[in-house]
Amino acid sequence: MGKAYLKVATVYFTIGVLAGLIMGIIHDFRLTSVHAHVNLLGWVSMALFGLIYHFYPNAANSKLAKVQFWLHNIGVPVMLGGIAAQVFGVTAALPAAIVGSMAVVLGVILFTINVFKHVGKDSSVDSNNKFSA
Repeated sequence: MGKAYLKVATVYFTIGVLAGLIMGIIHDFRLTSVHAHVNLLGWVSMALFGLIYHFYPNAANSKLAKVQFWLHNIGVPVMLGGIAAQVFGVTAALPAAIVGSMAVVLGVILFTINVFKHVGKDSSVDSNNKFSA
């Protein structure tokens, strides 16, 4: 899971940087909220999920991690598409933004449960780290 998240995160990082560059070049900043969400939910959150799952393989190998991966990776683009469409006046896109957002929220809740359930167990990387909490 860690590698998959890190690879997807770099794709979102590229998309976020290119979106910011294009908005700056054309001086049209209507998609600023989409740009911010691409960077936060795509790049930063997924990179952090990837790093955490790399260092805690018990969490990464759980069913919770797999469900969370798909909820997040389906929810983020659906949400962003819905927000972008709304920015351009497509009011019918509101359900997509809501459904995508709910998938992301549910995925984050599953991630939180997964961390509390698996991080800090003896068989994870932190068992060799004298500084672990």
